[in-house]
Amino acid sequence: QVQLVESGGGLVQTGGSLRLSCAASGRTASNYVMGWFRQAPGKEREFVAAITQSGGSTYYADSLKGRFTISRDNAKNTMYLQMNSLKPEDTALYYCAAHGPRLGTWKFLEGDYWGQGTQVVVSS
Repeated sequence: QVQLVESGGGLVQTGGSLRLSCAASGRTASNYVMGWFRQAPGKEREFVAAITQSGGSTYYADSLKGRFTISRDNAKNTMYLQMNSLKPEDTALYYCAAHGPRLGTWKFLEGDYWGQGTQVVVSS
């Protein structure tokens, strides 16, 4: 079992930055591919970014490339999402997720490990 806890959300003005954290406990985070998702009010959850166990490979939603950066520190069992140039449409509940090795590295399933989310609000 892996427990995931997100933090770092909050209220920020358009153009501002936030860094989200996802702390993993229970098992060594370095065993898992980890990712970020978000869900805005009235919308479906969408993929944001993901990172492999070692941090050597990353994958982003096309619309977010250049503004968001995913990283991880396995010594701290923590994954991060640096968000820059934030826009009101980035307002959402941000979740982290983790899964073990599988075909389809970037595919996350409902049965994987998920956190409870951290709220990000970008004011205009």
